[in-house]
Amino acid sequence: MRIVILCSSVYSETACAMAVRLAESRHVPAGALALSTLNRGTLFRKLSQWGVVEVGRYARAKLIPQPGGGLAEVQNAYLRPLLKHKDGVFRSVREVAKVYGFPVAICDNQNSPHAIAQLKHWSPDLILFTGGNILRKPLLQVPRLGVVNVHLGLLPDVRGMSSPEWSLLKHVPVGITIHCIDAGIDTGPIFQRYEFPDVAACQSLSDLRNRLIAFGVEKLEEVVNALDRGTISAMPQSDLHEDRQFFVMHEWLRGRAAEILTKNRMAAGTETVHG
Repeated sequence: MRIVILCSSVYSETACAMAVRLAESRHVPAGALALSTLNRGTLFRKLSQWGVVEVGRYARAKLIPQPGGGLAEVQNAYLRPLLKHKDGVFRSVREVAKVYGFPVAICDNQNSPHAIAQLKHWSPDLILFTGGNILRKPLLQVPRLGVVNVHLGLLPDVRGMSSPEWSLLKHVPVGITIHCIDAGIDTGPIFQRYEFPDVAACQSLSDLRNRLIAFGVEKLEEVVNALDRGTISAMPQSDLHEDRQFFVMHEWLRGRAAEILTKNRMAAGTETVHG
């Protein structure tokens, strides 16, 4: 099965980890298509998610070699086992591609004619989306089996942005959904839903998000293997007429979600002590 990875940047840790996981399970990507590192949309998104200080630290870790060949910083520590390579870590998709032998291409827009032509040249059966543009119909029609995304929430209960935080506020089980992307917002057919078993161990909302991303990389491999064997198919979502799409969360609401996460952790600790 020919698989292509779409990523928001060659420095995406999620894309690097996914490429390694696929290659080690005998699914070496047919290619990876990344947005330009200075893509305006990606920069704005990271600044809003992480803040200026964290974006600067991340950029230094990826762009500046460590003295003495030491381990570079990793934004998501839960991806480190997949990112480790020799005495350091993979810092970019290009480094992963050099080791496992697949091409990497850069584009300014994943929906552009140039990008579509590149994808058609690779002739993918499946495209895995790890970030970037809102995808349009011409791109979605390229792969035989569709474009697959890992959504950090259980569909159709929580669609859209800030899914882990909204899951906590709405008292919906925290988890991930592996689904096909369609023309809607998280409305595509579902391959598999997984509740996340370690919510009570999470120290913060960012810790929860990082754990969910690593959990998603792990579970995506299971779905890819099942697709390769022909033992899984996507099922249409139900209740799409109900308004379950959420948007970027206000800081006050994020604070409330963080309080709920802390209460869950404390309750779990109390149960352990009394158990």
